[in-house]
Amino acid sequence: MATLTAAKKVLHADLAGDTVRASSGSMVAYTGDVQFKNAGMGGGGGFRAALKQRVAGEAISLMECTGAGRVYLAEDALDVTVVDLDNDTMTVESEHILAVTAGLKLDVQFAGLRGMTTGQGVATTKVTGSGQCAITSDGPMIGLEVSPGQPLVVDPDAYVAGTGQLQMTMVSGVSWRSLAGEGGGEPFSLRFEGQGIVYIQPAES
Repeated sequence: MATLTAAKKVLHADLAGDTVRASSGSMVAYTGDVQFKNAGMGGGGGFRAALKQRVAGEAISLMECTGAGRVYLAEDALDVTVVDLDNDTMTVESEHILAVTAGLKLDVQFAGLRGMTTGQGVATTKVTGSGQCAITSDGPMIGLEVSPGQPLVVDPDAYVAGTGQLQMTMVSGVSWRSLAGEGGGEPFSLRFEGQGIVYIQPAES
């Protein structure tokens, strides 16, 4: 079974005759007998998921790494964190997905209108199943707890991923951006309620 291990800004994907899906172009080195091929959009979600991603403008270009050996993956010197899922669901901003193991399925989840301020999509990729997902972030990823009665409000550029039973809504007109005079269009923030963990990055993309 493939194993993902984060070493700061590089991901080690150890293959034992199986497959890992990784962001296209993220391979920086490998050892052993490994083959690479394009997995298309989404890689494993099927045509419907690929179509939804195209509509959302959040298509993920993935490659399949198959064989026996170690693949070194990295992207723009970003920090890498590996999240273990056990029959669980996680939502991730598509651009932050570096690699997923074979037991995970990817699909698009719409979270509202696109780009009210920055042009960044608020459609996210839903990762479900059991396995490992490697996520990139601009700086060390920070997990913030959300509990009933304690909602969390996040800058959309800082949001990376979330796990647990979370409901995300957009709060328009309530933003520290407007105080700083940044951005065009209507400012908005992301509000999370329920029970779970929201992961953010310390640097805004």
